[in-house]
Amino acid sequence: MKQSKKDVSLSEKDALQDLLDCEKLLMSYYAAALTEGSCRPFRKEILKNYSENAETQFTVFEQMLSRGYYEVQPAAKMLVDEKTETFSKTLKQIAR
Repeated sequence: MKQSKKDVSLSEKDALQDLLDCEKLLMSYYAAALTEGSCRPFRKEILKNYSENAETQFTVFEQMLSRGYYEVQPAAKMLVDEKTETFSKTLKQIAR
């Protein structure tokens, strides 16, 4: 038997994950449009939309986090220090 759309429902977790994925994808589209934009008014509008979308994406992320749907692992200080050192070395090489 074929299911219809009315027979299929998403759990809250799945719906929020779908929304988060859409917001992330939309951000990548705005980023691409921003880098390809060739006139200031267009770029200004895209940047405004990008910023608003970033806020929406973060709000969805916070909702998932508060409900225990998204787990964030704190980075170990050693790992942060290692990445900082790597970035600093790379930055110095680029600056030459």
